Amino acid sequence: MHLKESKKSTRGGARSGAGRPKGTTDRVTIAGLLGAIENTCGQDYVTILAEDFAIARASDRQLTAKYHNLLASKLMNSLQTVEMVTTETEAETKAAIFQEALAKLTLLQEKTK
Repeated sequence: MHLKESKKSTRGGARSGAGRPKGTTDRVTIAGLLGAIENTCGQDYVTILAEDFAIARASDRQLTAKYHNLLASKLMNSLQTVEMVTTETEAETKAAIFQEALAKLTLLQEKTK
């Protein structure tokens, strides 16, 4: 039985001088794109998005749902902050409950020994 000798491929792999040169920037930047939209339409992108959402809301329920999903996914990152305000009385109550639970846990551990 003869094994076929595999021929080394000349395609693929690293080659000197291939790829994008170091230090080059993206051809289209987000800031550049938003600036071009503003220059072309005379309004900033947020205003255009809000107007399009209002139009979709008046006429197309499926498109409105897509807008809601898009906007919610973009806004959720900024809405994830939760502020908790605790009064001194609430803090004392929580501390007492924690101490009681800790004491019960300690008793259970002692009983199992």
